[in-house]
Amino acid sequence: MSVAFSGPDNTGKTKQIGILARRMSVGATSAGPLDHYDRRWAAIKADGMSRWWFETGPVQEVCDVLATSYLERSRRPFSAPVRLLDRGIPMLEASVAATVAVRENLAASQAADRARCLLAPYEADLRTAEAGECALLLLHCEDEGTRRSLSHEAGVTDIYAAYQRVLHEQINRLTAEGRFAMTMHIGDRPTVTVQDEVRRLLAPLHPAIPGRAMAGVHVTALGGMSESGKSTAGEYLRTHHGYARLKIGYLIQDAATRAGIADPYRLDPVVQAELIVDALDRYCEAHHFLDSVSVESLHDFDSTAELARMLGSQLTIAYLDVFAAVRAQRGTAGARDVADRDVVKSARGADKIASIAQEVIGNDGPRLELERRLDRMALAHKWPEHRPSTMPVNALGLPVHLESYLSELLDRLTGPSPLIDLLAVTGSGARGKYQHDWSDLDVFVVAGVDSLGGMRRVLADLEAELGGVKLGLTVLTRAECRAGAVTSRLVHVLALIGSGGLVPLWCAAGLALPAPDTDTDIDVSLRDGIQAAIEIRRQLLKGSPDLRDLYKVTALLAKIQLRFRGIERPADNDALRVLVEAGHQDTGMVAAARTERAAADELAMVVLRSWLATLPGDMT
Repeated sequence: MSVAFSGPDNTGKTKQIGILARRMSVGATSAGPLDHYDRRWAAIKADGMSRWWFETGPVQEVCDVLATSYLERSRRPFSAPVRLLDRGIPMLEASVAATVAVRENLAASQAADRARCLLAPYEADLRTAEAGECALLLLHCEDEGTRRSLSHEAGVTDIYAAYQRVLHEQINRLTAEGRFAMTMHIGDRPTVTVQDEVRRLLAPLHPAIPGRAMAGVHVTALGGMSESGKSTAGEYLRTHHGYARLKIGYLIQDAATRAGIADPYRLDPVVQAELIVDALDRYCEAHHFLDSVSVESLHDFDSTAELARMLGSQLTIAYLDVFAAVRAQRGTAGARDVADRDVVKSARGADKIASIAQEVIGNDGPRLELERRLDRMALAHKWPEHRPSTMPVNALGLPVHLESYLSELLDRLTGPSPLIDLLAVTGSGARGKYQHDWSDLDVFVVAGVDSLGGMRRVLADLEAELGGVKLGLTVLTRAECRAGAVTSRLVHVLALIGSGGLVPLWCAAGLALPAPDTDTDIDVSLRDGIQAAIEIRRQLLKGSPDLRDLYKVTALLAKIQLRFRGIERPADNDALRVLVEAGHQDTGMVAAARTERAAADELAMVVLRSWLATLPGDMT
């Protein structure tokens, strides 16, 4: 199968062909440039191709050289299952029409007619060649393709600019005629994103074409001078955030070996970046379950800049910045060894990578500080930020005195200089399930630590208005939320706010909080399940257990078990009833457990046994 990548200049056709051909290895071959298919090109280029094309070469000669080259390329045999062509047959017609338009001052329709006349002697062969091509058209965008094509050129003459304008017009005409089977707009998307769409379009046409290109994978590339902590950071991302940890030397050498390149470090930095992406692409396809990869260590500024262009938002460059004196102390082989390695890195521009890094992480302090910075960086890609909406206090359906309390609390905390960033009621009070003499008023607040003094005074002033209801107040900073430095229960609260399942009563303008994904929410709840199973036994062993505490911890363990079954039951009694019914037990004990010791004990044992049944071995 032949796939022809067509489009105006500077749409990345050659780049996309090169990436796909390298990735497919023996499965594909690139047909190379047109000037490989006619001997006349050597003399043309020696005398100046642009001058020949637009000024000195007779139009018939220009047409003949182009048509002969296209046709000779189509006739050449190829051994690989897929051949990739830079410009298909329709581009010949568009190029000839654009050329005669600027050379002979013709309107678009006249230029099209003139091109068809010039190509008439080759018509039958061109039709046969075009029928053997699968045509993929790459366009910049709908309305400013010419500007984008010209913006990539170092210098633009008037005649070349005019040629590009007409070329775009002719391509649009051919598109309307149905000459391209597939069309895609590249816009401002990075190279790998475009490659991914190219593969999704082409993969159904031939089994040798891979289906995706690093789809859904985020790459964190670690840079920094010697002994700055890159290996420590890479290992932390692996062990705590599930990253695959890769070495840049391995990636370059692996891709170079496949391509038959003896010394990849002598290559242009752009090609080195392409090799890195090729090896990453292969690794991620072989480990399709991965969504996060770290690469260490960035050593060359130019190849890093190209890597950023190719991967776009799929890449985070993290530069670990440490004072030279601190790094010298960390070197196990001595300060001289660190200095010598720095000289090599600086010669490659490794120290300049900080200027293009999205994250510059100071690593002079304690390891805990480094890990929290890495947590925030990693979670920024896993937990998308969400701007919460709000609702009025009276929408909660709380008793009047609690509505009054919350209204006054909000007024005092969110005045002209707010003490808080967000306030939400959680628990039964947020679900319309509040029960007098049973429920607490649980409140979640996001606020800076400097606000604690003012908040304490407000809470003290309003305490009497609670009417004896227990206030369960949890306060976090924005930084703790973004770094995931929260308990598993608070992960659930953030997940609910992010999904809209929990709507705050107030939040600061523009506030965005991380929204943990459902899988993470479920996974971290296991810790609460473990603790709840232990606490149930503590309560059962008491001579006079607090039935309310026993009921609530039993309900918590039931909710967590249901969550792992894909069932969410926020209300205590609902969760307990579903779990008891699933075990074919009498649900009457659920209501009785609130007031009767025997029922509470029986219910706790049912839920506990259900939990222990998930463990291997004898639970007795």
